[in-house]
Amino acid sequence: MRILIVSDTHRRNENYLALLKKWKNVDMVIHCGDVEGSEYAISESAECPVCMVSGNNDFFSQLPREQEISIGKYKVWITHGHHYLVSMGPERIMQEARARGVDIVMFGHTHRPLLIQEEDLIALNPGSLSYPRQEGHKPTYAIMELDKKGEAHFTLSYMK
Repeated sequence: MRILIVSDTHRRNENYLALLKKWKNVDMVIHCGDVEGSEYAISESAECPVCMVSGNNDFFSQLPREQEISIGKYKVWITHGHHYLVSMGPERIMQEARARGVDIVMFGHTHRPLLIQEEDLIALNPGSLSYPRQEGHKPTYAIMELDKKGEAHFTLSYMK
């Protein structure tokens, strides 16, 4: 199983559409918020299930603020992260993830990619496809793959 994870597209969907062409065989897309009215375009352009949450710039969105889903054997919590002060660091969202009993938390908001893999929790921020803030300012995304044993493997990647 292969999952494309993106965030913070802010209605600039060119890079997202390019990723869908590059990764033609994804089984799911997860968007961690700040779609700014592009819900339909993001969902309809993918040829697989799409899970999206609202971000701090999705003012009139009907998207849920957060979702908990199962991916294989993993319980995954998806949120934008701004309600958990992720701009100050991942500690609070990771504490909340542990309290919820999830295996993986996926979030956005900071526009900076992050992957923390601890024994009891994985925290993933795919960064931003439209307005990256990390050094080099290249758009980023993540791929989650489940191997034949059901184990998750993550790759943070830059757009070329």
